[in-house]
Amino acid sequence: MKPRILLVEDDPTTRAFLAAAAESLPAEVDAVASAAQARACCARHRHALWLLDAHLPDSDGASLLAELQASCDRAPALAHTASRDPALLEALLGAGFIEVLVKPVSTADLHAAMRRALGTGQARVAESRCLASIPAGAGVWDDGAALAALNGQPTHVSALRGLFLAELPGVRDQVADAAARNDAAALRALLHRLKASCGFVGAARIAAAVAMLEHATDPAEALPGFQAAVQETLSSA
Repeated sequence: MKPRILLVEDDPTTRAFLAAAAESLPAEVDAVASAAQARACCARHRHALWLLDAHLPDSDGASLLAELQASCDRAPALAHTASRDPALLEALLGAGFIEVLVKPVSTADLHAAMRRALGTGQARVAESRCLASIPAGAGVWDDGAALAALNGQPTHVSALRGLFLAELPGVRDQVADAAARNDAAALRALLHRLKASCGFVGAARIAAAVAMLEHATDPAEALPGFQAAVQETLSSA
């Protein structure tokens, strides 16, 4: 019998990848986009494993884990995040997650973590090698990284890139709006989501521009480079 998994992820591209990857374990996956949806799903179904995003529009991974543990039949939990901040990773482990997956994570690494969680659940931090660093002068697409993340399936890469490109103009406008309003929290959340989805589809040029925006003293100065990277990526499709 296939285990039933609860997947919580607000970014559509990342959610589509993680759901497809988890289903190929094989597993039955309930994929939702928010903490509220996760609570409702957990109330209806019993799950063998929870895969919870550390950053959600209406909560955070640690708080959601505590809520689910208090209100649902308990299950082992994996956190997933695009952040590489050691303090955050350790805090997630301290909150009760048995392992933290740093996105983008490959299908093979996700399967290995899920098997550990469904078995012994040895705690550690697992970081994908896909797009871990973007070299200067990165091309628009890194096909090797995308294929590695998607288990060598070109059709999956193509499908996820289509979803990513459809969402991209809206994300670009949201990033520009947050930068114009000097809303650091909103900008940080948008870039966090975008960084993860860039890794899954191999959007190397945008990933490099996101990194520049994240570390910019004045986001408005780095915004034109980000917008140019987005336009180049859209034009390459």
